Amino acid sequence: MKITRQKHAKKHLGFFRNNFGVREPYQILLDGTFCQAALRGRIQLREQLPRYLMAETQLCTTRCVLKELETLGKDLYGAKLIAQKCQVRNCPHFKNAVSGSECLLSMVEDGNPHHYFLATQDQNLSMKVKKKPGIPLMFIIQNTIVLDKPSPKTIAFVKAVESGQLVSVHEKQSIKQLKEEQGLVKDPEQRRRKKHKKVSGPNPLSCLKKKKKTQDTNSSASEKKRKRKRIRNRSTSKVLSEKQNAEGQ
Repeated sequence: MKITRQKHAKKHLGFFRNNFGVREPYQILLDGTFCQAALRGRIQLREQLPRYLMAETQLCTTRCVLKELETLGKDLYGAKLIAQKCQVRNCPHFKNAVSGSECLLSMVEDGNPHHYFLATQDQNLSMKVKKKPGIPLMFIIQNTIVLDKPSPKTIAFVKAVESGQLVSVHEKQSIKQLKEEQGLVKDPEQRRRKKHKKVSGPNPLSCLKKKKKTQDTNSSASEKKRKRKRIRNRSTSKVLSEKQNAEGQ
């Protein structure tokens, strides 16, 4: 039975890897219900998940899930301890916390760009996840971890991509990386820096005009001084000529 489960898991992982770019280490988002089921089944998640998926894994959760477990009280104290040992991923609800299911759904929005697995026992959350393509879903049944098969929505999305009707998020990211490597797309941070430098820097034309004005004022002042000197020279020459005439008489 264990061999067949691993075969199915390997098949499903290959599907998500080839069509959605899921890669190791697999990031698995846990909610409180999954932690509680693991506690009741005495499942060591850190040991059994890598064996089942045959790859390195990272157990993750969010602040909203931890706060939800704290508010539920002593009945879920053990589940809270399991969740606290997981890596905490940043969610968009830093100021105002939401329910754990709503928070985890927001983490896999926009095509699940971070390639999260979602592990839950919540049936409502599972149904919402299955309506979004490209999200591997995990749950616990009869004290064993199971990776669910791709949902009909996911399979339909892959068929649409293969027929050329849609472009997957994984393909968009690969195209963007190729363009950046070839220099076809510039880094937006560099553009912002260049724009910032242009705005903050002085206008070269204004500098040139100011220099011309200073040159004009200097030239006009020098011309005035020359005229004054000429006038003075003329006046002194007249005085000398008058003196010579007076002496001659």
